[in-house]
Amino acid sequence: MQAAHIGGMPVHNAPVQLIEYNAEWPTLFIREAERVRATLGARVLMLEHVGSTSVPGLAAKPIIDMILAVADSADEPAYVPAMESAGYVLRIREPEWHQHRLFKGPDTTINLHVYSFGCPEIDKMLMFRDWLRANDADRELYERTKRELAKQTWKYVQNYADAKTSVVEEIVARARAARGCARSR
Repeated sequence: MQAAHIGGMPVHNAPVQLIEYNAEWPTLFIREAERVRATLGARVLMLEHVGSTSVPGLAAKPIIDMILAVADSADEPAYVPAMESAGYVLRIREPEWHQHRLFKGPDTTINLHVYSFGCPEIDKMLMFRDWLRANDADRELYERTKRELAKQTWKYVQNYADAKTSVVEEIVARARAARGCARSR
């Protein structure tokens, strides 16, 4: 975990602050999406709002999560210099995990996740988002889980995210099963 963080992983040593859903979050996403598209142009193959701030009614950390798909996320010279010139800061490089990269924004609190177009993690994140948007019971389960975990003191925020994994996987499994049933009709 530490090795992937450029400049070191920030120590949190506190509970995680969740806030009620904010109707401004989609607007913040749109603004950032426009900036990324203006910066990268045709290199943007897909750009989506994901994570809890993309699910109306769901409490979240006030960080806009975004997925950017480029032709090859491992080819940093193709997009990183342009992003850095626009004020984005590359904070995470995970070549062993889907060639994932993560940028922080110049003035909006974002996590801009970069993957290669067609990466299976993109599909998983979009399926999770769409399922939570449509499924009240799983959205409530996820929020309850987040609220319980958020009360604990976490050395790193990533530890909090990792603690949610079993519930996320459970919800993703239900979403996949429902998708499979819908396709077989």
